[in-house]
Amino acid sequence: MSNILKKLVSGFCVLVFALTFPVSAEIVSQVNADVAAEIVTAPSAILMEASSGQVLYELNADEKLPIASVTKTMTMLLIMEALDSGKIKLTDKVPTSDFAASMGGSQVFLEAGEEMTAEDMLKAIAVASGNDAAVAMAEFIAGTEPAFVEMMNKRAIELGCKNTHFINCNGLDETAEHHSSARDVALISRELLKHPKILEYTSIWMDTLRGGEFGLSNTNKLIRFYKGANGLKTGSTSIAKYCLSATAKRDGMQLIAVVLAAPSSAERFASASKLLDFGFANYSVVNAAEKIGQLKPLSVIGGKTDFVTPVADKSINFIVKKGNQDKVEVSTAFDEPLRAPISKSQKIGTAILSINGEKVAVCDILSAEEVNRMNITTMFWEMFQRWLCI
Repeated sequence: MSNILKKLVSGFCVLVFALTFPVSAEIVSQVNADVAAEIVTAPSAILMEASSGQVLYELNADEKLPIASVTKTMTMLLIMEALDSGKIKLTDKVPTSDFAASMGGSQVFLEAGEEMTAEDMLKAIAVASGNDAAVAMAEFIAGTEPAFVEMMNKRAIELGCKNTHFINCNGLDETAEHHSSARDVALISRELLKHPKILEYTSIWMDTLRGGEFGLSNTNKLIRFYKGANGLKTGSTSIAKYCLSATAKRDGMQLIAVVLAAPSSAERFASASKLLDFGFANYSVVNAAEKIGQLKPLSVIGGKTDFVTPVADKSINFIVKKGNQDKVEVSTAFDEPLRAPISKSQKIGTAILSINGEKVAVCDILSAEEVNRMNITTMFWEMFQRWLCI
């Protein structure tokens, strides 16, 4: 095949692909990506809505930077996944190794051989940023901290983190090999928020350990001073400067504001507050299924039942400009005629959600139940019954 012919075939294939798969290009985002106003004083930041993953603001969000103890967002994620899978329990007694007890920086001063429940260790990590507690939990889950770090890096890849590499579980060592980015931290934080129980710990302002003998105070000052703040993790070292993954929820919208390398602690919190203010002031989150509402049953051909109940996919959220929540219009199209068998949660249609004629979201319509195919005996019996009624 000549080079010219190859180019023609290649061009034709690209054209066919573009004409066949236009869906993503049809969506009109309600988010204004070009924000002229200066929101943060840090060199890297991002604002993300948690349920949809929609980015509302970003500044150098893919720059590789040290993140200090914000590393513990991944540590806490693996802890929560171990809890949810049943691998560990909150009541488990977690021992402290000599290595874990040797950690410096932020700590709860665990002594070698000391035991705490997994819940107290998690509290020490989430509230006081305990480096020693993070290592103790890493060893408890994976056997050794290096094995746990392998899990961290594997999970980062699974989450789509493109600029992240961990060499420890707490961010204590300052080295170029240990880095992440604002976008990646937001992705990890978003995944952590899928475990709502973590907020029971990250939203604590003050608490105690060791039967009330050791006091804890949250390193995230927004927990006390910002309305709706519920997490997530601070971090600071001389190289990383001041970092923060801040989360807050208002009016059903959960936001994630990540600030990296801020010049001071005050500016870290101020920048995160401004990001959150910007998000809450300008946008709202809409659940597609709530807008679509209840749908009428659809006829099914050749099924043991004559109808199937269509329901909208409840997981689809999208962002609209503030005040546009009630302007969403819905149109539906179903894969008719529907023929049995139909499995539960099978896609049987599509809903298009628009604002002022512009498509803002697409939501699958699913089958609420299974519809089995009618067998021959049943088919003839039903036909006979209908004939008798003629």
